[in-house]
Amino acid sequence: MLLKNFYSVLHKESLQDGKASWQIELNPSHEIFKGHFPGNPITPGVSMIQTIKEISQELLEKKLFLESADNVKFMAIINPETDPILDMEISIEQREDKYKIKNVSKFGDTVGLKFSGTFRVI
Repeated sequence: MLLKNFYSVLHKESLQDGKASWQIELNPSHEIFKGHFPGNPITPGVSMIQTIKEISQELLEKKLFLESADNVKFMAIINPETDPILDMEISIEQREDKYKIKNVSKFGDTVGLKFSGTFRVI
């Protein structure tokens, strides 16, 4: 984990038919939230993309490098104090030596992030 103690895994499913569901809990006292933003913490987008990469690496048992982010939509603010639990739906499709990875991250019924990107194995 690049950002130590940024999140903890509450539930995880193995990859089946290219799909998996994970539930994580963000750590609202993590150092990153002190600067983003004091008194009004917002989960940085780059931290969410890193989390998607880490989950995908574990699912694939391969080290990945983000080659391109085709579609990144932040649909709602992810506040770790009010909504620390995220349900993350991941789909992975292999294309030659690369992986097309899609993610929808939700808190409750609210979609916080939609991501689609291409990763290559390093």
